Amino acid sequence: MRYIDESLADGETIIQRGKWPGIFWFGAWAALILLGIIVVGVVMFLTAWIKMKTTDFAVTNRRVILKTGWLNRHTHELAVESVEGVSLDQSIVARMFGFGRVVVTGTGDAVIAFPPMANPVEFRRAIETARAQANELHLARTDRAVLENAVEAGERTNENEPDAELEEAPVRKRWRSFIGLRVR
Repeated sequence: MRYIDESLADGETIIQRGKWPGIFWFGAWAALILLGIIVVGVVMFLTAWIKMKTTDFAVTNRRVILKTGWLNRHTHELAVESVEGVSLDQSIVARMFGFGRVVVTGTGDAVIAFPPMANPVEFRRAIETARAQANELHLARTDRAVLENAVEAGERTNENEPDAELEEAPVRKRWRSFIGLRVR
């Protein structure tokens, strides 16, 4: 089971899961085939394979998550409500092959720079969708009915009661002070 699947909270669902672009897999396999005779090719392939297999990134309905590392795990998580901006970086070659980098900025100094991913526009769209849904107020049917009944009851009581004059609160004398000297 993957890290993100294990760390989901109750009621949290994955909206979009990021994945590595095919061109990166092609590069790893090309290094293995072309340089496979030499140990360098095998090392390059294993390095790329381990990095791609141990990196996990996704957008849930509550968080944006990036997990990297195999022996040393590093996670970057940001609540959807605290996302301030999402930027997308794609060169012309990246657009031709359908990959790019997404950078999410949050409140304070929170920045999550994702590795190159396939379909970065869909990933950014998923973050924006999660942000929009997080700002909506979700009520259960029973809660909504109770709230509507309370509003109706409040309107009925306000219609039956005449406007009462507001009592003025007595004016309190304020203490004036200047550098520790109090004068009434």
